[in-house]
Amino acid sequence: MSRLIQNVVAASLLAGSMAAMAADKPVVAVTEFTNQSGAGWWRGGVGYELADMLTNELAGTRAFRVVERDQLRAVLDEQNLAASGRVAPGEGAQIGQLTGAQFLVTGIVSAYEEQTSSTGGGISFGGVSVGGKSSKAYLAIDLRVIDTTTGEVAYTRTVEGTSKGGGMSLGVSRGGFGGSLASEKNTPAGKAIRAALIEATDYLECVMVTQSNRCLNKYDARDDARRERTREALDLD
Repeated sequence: MSRLIQNVVAASLLAGSMAAMAADKPVVAVTEFTNQSGAGWWRGGVGYELADMLTNELAGTRAFRVVERDQLRAVLDEQNLAASGRVAPGEGAQIGQLTGAQFLVTGIVSAYEEQTSSTGGGISFGGVSVGGKSSKAYLAIDLRVIDTTTGEVAYTRTVEGTSKGGGMSLGVSRGGFGGSLASEKNTPAGKAIRAALIEATDYLECVMVTQSNRCLNKYDARDDARRERTREALDLD
């Protein structure tokens, strides 16, 4: 067999292998996030922006095939689901048929807390403060993954993101994620959002692709710790 033919055969086998690998990847679509927290940064458009950010994170893992947000949004708008951000029983299968998604990922911002404390030594001039502040933020997102074939909830988990910051506060936006979240880049809120979305991505890759005992046990342990913290915060005595 000539070298040229060998190269052609090898390229064909590689292409076939890559196609098979791509076919094995879960096809997911991320719906608009909804909010049940008191987050001051939540405003019109944020639900779509968080969905876009999670979509990008999932695509970046190369472990999923991701439905384009514009395609999904067109389907949701047609079914009047975009405004509610909810997927009623039976609708998941229809959306799956129209978009090719095997799974729909929904997210609810269920908790947000932010604390700012003075560390001393700060200065202020003309409304601009430098130093003297320390901030931290906490964000919880309730994830739900719906199997569009059966309409059942395949996976559900609360993921968390935390951040700490301080030192300098210029009182002006330093840029951001874009859109309604444009002012949140490098703020405690923005960092907590990014941390929670990365945690969500890692969790989804674990339960839907990797499925190793090591990562599954890790997320079970984290969920147990979260539940325990919640119990401790509820003073029922």
